[in-house]
Amino acid sequence: MTDPDPRLAQLDANLAAVRRRIDAAVTAAGRDAAPPRLIVVTKFHPAQDIRRLASLGVADVGENRDQEAAEKAVQLEDLGLRWHFIGQLQSNKAKSVVKYAHAVHSVDRPALAAALAKAMAVETDRTGRPPLECFIQVNLDDGAGAHRGGAAPDEVLGLAEQLAGAAGLRLAGVMAVAPLGGDPAGAFGKLAGISAQLAAQFPAATGISAGMSQDLEEAVRCGATHLRIGSDILGPRPALR
Repeated sequence: MTDPDPRLAQLDANLAAVRRRIDAAVTAAGRDAAPPRLIVVTKFHPAQDIRRLASLGVADVGENRDQEAAEKAVQLEDLGLRWHFIGQLQSNKAKSVVKYAHAVHSVDRPALAAALAKAMAVETDRTGRPPLECFIQVNLDDGAGAHRGGAAPDEVLGLAEQLAGAAGLRLAGVMAVAPLGGDPAGAFGKLAGISAQLAAQFPAATGISAGMSQDLEEAVRCGATHLRIGSDILGPRPALR
């Protein structure tokens, strides 16, 4: 008989609690569409934790540092996970990211979109991989909090046209982080309006990547299709060495 794994039990309990919160938020919002996709943000946590999460049914994981994500993707290749890159991305990292990422949630400028398209052209020829899902990160800073990154709202449609016209990329929708110190409900409501404008011109781009541990209920209420949850499942970040 193998010894019980206390970390697995902890992750199981945390994951179940977050899923209950999501189910309750969906019910409260009166949503009848598919529930939001849960992306577990695993940055700074060891690959073994991701292996444990996979055994609990997690299929989508999020990382925000290319070197760490690339190493974990290689170590865990046997699990068939979907890797979501969710952090600010330098254009010179595009070649690396397209080797493992199912989606990039932080496309915020034309130079990055061009770099991803160029890298995907090479990677598609090499491996035949499916298109890279691209979310446009929108800056929702209203001046009340610190800048969280992203394209200005009036830049979204131009960036969408570039992504939609690039072979190897699939325009998935929009992404945002609620401004620090701001009202998440108001921010996500604004994002929902931007999403509606985008979908009016690009009907397949209906994805809304929004909501973290502290504000997932507000995100669900405003139509989030992807939730990025880290600390409420994995706990505090381990100390960096």
